[in-house]
Amino acid sequence: MPDFQTLLIYIIPLLFAITLHEAAHGWAASKLGDHTARMMGRVTLNPVKHIDPVGTILVPLLLVIMSVGFIFGWAKPVPVNFSNLRNPKKDMMWVALAGPASNLIMAIFWTIILVRINLFPEQAELFLRVMCLAGIQINIILMVLNMLPLPPLDGGRVAVSLLPYPWSGYLAGLERYGLIILIFLLLSGLLGKILFPLVNISQSIIFRVFGYLYLKFKFCDDRMSEKNHNNQKREIIN
Repeated sequence: MPDFQTLLIYIIPLLFAITLHEAAHGWAASKLGDHTARMMGRVTLNPVKHIDPVGTILVPLLLVIMSVGFIFGWAKPVPVNFSNLRNPKKDMMWVALAGPASNLIMAIFWTIILVRINLFPEQAELFLRVMCLAGIQINIILMVLNMLPLPPLDGGRVAVSLLPYPWSGYLAGLERYGLIILIFLLLSGLLGKILFPLVNISQSIIFRVFGYLYLKFKFCDDRMSEKNHNNQKREIIN
């Protein structure tokens, strides 16, 4: 049974991830002509507005207790009336992409904190380091999972937006079976085989890019500190 600290390590990043994901959908829809989510108070960073008892609480808790090695969840879907969008077929894609894009931004945010972890008090360093790693993993899993081309996932809506008629209609018709297909993929182990290579590649790219930038800026900071130190020594000597 995980302790309270372990639950916090996973629950805090998960709440941030799903809250920003759903709020991003609502914000994008509002910008493109549909204000349904805004009128219902769903374009907010208040997690209470987005919590789904099963997807936000029960499923993540069970995954932590079972120690399956990863965690994900979902929130209440943000209501979007696609017919209100200025260009429904085209704008559907941008509304759908807003969610995974927010998870990418959050993964980068947690990575920046991780590479600057030395700025925090030593007592909090280990806790924050593990939380940052959990935040990166959760957001990348949500991003990759949601980009699978299966309605009602975001990737499915992107595919429907991009495909010409009648293929887009055929794919959209799968939405009623989407959850069943997803559960089958999960229970059969196929979902993990699809997700984790993509998750590992995404994590590797983010770590490489931001690890390189961190080392570059650290080198510049060290050079600047050394230069200032040398200038101070010259002033003392003079």
